[in-house]
Amino acid sequence: MLQKIRQNSGGKPHPLLLGAHFSIAGGLHRALYEAAAYGCNTLQIFTKNANTWRERVLSKKEIKKFQDAKQETGIRTIAAHTAYLINLAGGERKKLIRSCAALKHEMIRCNQLEIPYLVLHPGSHAGDGEETGIGRIADNLNTVFASTKDLGVRVLLETTAGQGSSIGYRFEHLAAIMEKVSNPSRIGVCLDTCHIFAAGYDISTGDGYRQTINEFDKTIGIDRLYVIHLNDSKREAGSRVDRHEHIGDGFIGLEGFRYIINDHRFRHIPKIIETPKTRYTKDGDAINLRRLRRLQYR
Repeated sequence: MLQKIRQNSGGKPHPLLLGAHFSIAGGLHRALYEAAAYGCNTLQIFTKNANTWRERVLSKKEIKKFQDAKQETGIRTIAAHTAYLINLAGGERKKLIRSCAALKHEMIRCNQLEIPYLVLHPGSHAGDGEETGIGRIADNLNTVFASTKDLGVRVLLETTAGQGSSIGYRFEHLAAIMEKVSNPSRIGVCLDTCHIFAAGYDISTGDGYRQTINEFDKTIGIDRLYVIHLNDSKREAGSRVDRHEHIGDGFIGLEGFRYIINDHRFRHIPKIIETPKTRYTKDGDAINLRRLRRLQYR
């Protein structure tokens, strides 16, 4: 595996804190080796199958393999993403109980693996209204946090595109949730470029980018931003349609990503691509990571 790492990355860590979402097929630890093979110094993973309620209990052997892989690759900055079924904003009691339990299990696994960040989609109010949904999310987060006081994991609310009845497509939504969370040190934000663009924050131009980041800082605070998802958008600004595109092939374009890559305020924030894995039968991760690295000013 280390030979593959040297072949693909030249054996040198890239100064840009950049990575991708990598598969855990074959073992959680394999994602770290895969990240290193692409020259990444950060990554995102699922800690279980993201499309099922079935929980995964980690064995001591799995945890050790993961820690050994961190030691061998030197990758320390890692984020996990929760399963897609979790919805803390809905009104169906059984699903809310199940969602809270699932989030707690996600946090336990992250704590065992020493993963500091857990990205969470805020949820869908399912027609009950944004204010109601925001209140439910905060209440359920407080419930989960109260039962996980000994876990050193920060939950990051991800910005959304605004499809359907989803919450989080306005910065004000996330700020309102965070204000209601009793322990601010347990929560933060993950900004997704495709999602905010689709939600109407046009970051494809210099003026639009500056206005968006200033609004984010004023509404939430850059100090509460811990992870950035770098994805281009298949649809135009304000479409409220969540469709990720390869970097530079979508409506955001390369210049939009040049602003982010070279924004000194984000230097120490992990930037993760969730772009399609193939591009015209070629390796999509390799293409997108290379494009982003080339945007960095020397």
